[in-house]
Amino acid sequence: MESVDSNFPVRHRKFSLEIKGNKTEIVICSYEDHILVIATQIGAMGTILHARKEEGMSVEPTFSVSVIFGKRDEPMLIATARRLIDHISSFVPSKPLVLSLGLKDHSSETLKEIVAAVIENRLW
Repeated sequence: MESVDSNFPVRHRKFSLEIKGNKTEIVICSYEDHILVIATQIGAMGTILHARKEEGMSVEPTFSVSVIFGKRDEPMLIATARRLIDHISSFVPSKPLVLSLGLKDHSSETLKEIVAAVIENRLW
């Protein structure tokens, strides 16, 4: 089930899908200065990460990812944020990402499916 609400002041999209037997709800919001993505299997926010493209002169882009709240010892969550900001920055280089992952299952397959679903339903 998907909904896009154009009346709400912030463009957003909300949908759900089943990943490895877990109902996963995803909300994507495109604010003027940030992209917010919430993915939850627990009905609440989870670990919150901030990711942005670093400004610099190097040919290869560099990204900064930090955990704002939650599990700091989960490299797969950081890799997920890194994958998303890498994709987002190729369309809107100056918009950082705030990502909330409230998951029962932190497997790489689940995280890859979340990244694919967010990219497929992107608002940027």
